[in-house]
Amino acid sequence: MQGINTFFYIIVLIMSVVIHEVAHGLVADAQGDPTARYAGRLTLNPLKHIDLVGSVILPLLLVVFNAGFIIGWAKPVPYIEANLRDKKWGTILVAGAGIVSNIALAFVFGIAIRFSGILGSFAPSFISISEIIVIVNILLALFNLIPIPPLDGSKILFELLPSKILSQSTKSKIEYFSMPLLLLFIIFLWPMIMPVIGFIFSLFTGLASPI
Repeated sequence: MQGINTFFYIIVLIMSVVIHEVAHGLVADAQGDPTARYAGRLTLNPLKHIDLVGSVILPLLLVVFNAGFIIGWAKPVPYIEANLRDKKWGTILVAGAGIVSNIALAFVFGIAIRFSGILGSFAPSFISISEIIVIVNILLALFNLIPIPPLDGSKILFELLPSKILSQSTKSKIEYFSMPLLLLFIIFLWPMIMPVIGFIFSLFTGLASPI
């Protein structure tokens, strides 16, 4: 992944994480918490969402060191759980909204690729960019499903587990060690996720997996 493809990959990544965060804010607003709206975060303007480390430095480092994949994040959209009409299910819906938005993007552009021959001949550049959109958004969705703080999967899991299994002290310990746990997961377990990304890519697009 070099040159122009890398440029488009990073642009797609930035816009995808922006949509991910806006989805969180929109659902939080619908659930009774207008914090993101008042903060001016319900916008697709990337300047409102870009995180210097997660949106710029990390993706560039992964390119420079030829990591084989590029991942990143935007500034988290603020929301206050106490404002949600239902703390448990409201939190789950807010956390899941970003993941659903990424899956939806991957599905829409995947279907466009799959039926491009039926709907009419699309420019090769459109197909290439659509493939990047599909890969990036599947990757983001699965990455955020990892049940380790601060990723969305942890928020969903913490709300679903009963307190007798996950006490507040246990939750605090997991959050304290979250970054080392996340790094260990990425180093040792993420390679097992890559074939899943390839499978979903083929399922959506009808093309052979690029992974």
